[in-house]
Amino acid sequence: MRKVTVSGKTVDEAIEQGLTKLDTTREKVEIKVLEEPQKGLFGILGGKPAVVEMLLKPDPIKEAIVFLRDTIDKMGISASVEKEERQEGIYLNITGVDIGVLIGKRGQTLDSLQYLVNLVANRQSDNYLRIYLDAEGYRERRKEALETLAARLSNKAIRTKREVRLEPMNAHERKIIHTALQNVKGITTYSDGEEPNRRIVVAPK
Repeated sequence: MRKVTVSGKTVDEAIEQGLTKLDTTREKVEIKVLEEPQKGLFGILGGKPAVVEMLLKPDPIKEAIVFLRDTIDKMGISASVEKEERQEGIYLNITGVDIGVLIGKRGQTLDSLQYLVNLVANRQSDNYLRIYLDAEGYRERRKEALETLAARLSNKAIRTKREVRLEPMNAHERKIIHTALQNVKGITTYSDGEEPNRRIVVAPK
């Protein structure tokens, strides 16, 4: 965080000087007026300028990226992080070597990192931000694998006329299964159990 103390003939003039020094815009700073301007004798002699203290607010996305890069470095992994804005939110894409370590079993390490990154970002943000982590396209590959699994198990449920219970999954992955099967005739899906062991059940109608 950067802070400057500036002066000007008026408070607005001091603020404009501060914004120039910080190279930022008004909504990105906290402003504290230390001294109001005072006119001197006959409006000329002994006048005092306005004095303003300005603090640059942290950028939550930058804070999240710095935290993520630092965490990856501490894990001994050589990787880069790039920001991408998508319709559903901000994606931080990780590329490099030994990425499998960052992904973990069924993406559990990646999900844990994503949780921590969101904590860091929203600690610094006035409005809730949703940040997604991806590593070498893992999220899309996992989505495709889950959709394939959903189709196979729905066929099994219809064929055997019995419920099929999937392995425990996080809420995001369960949503992928529900969405993939919501229009399939002859079956229904629901979630069962408590976190972190909550799972999808595919049942014949």
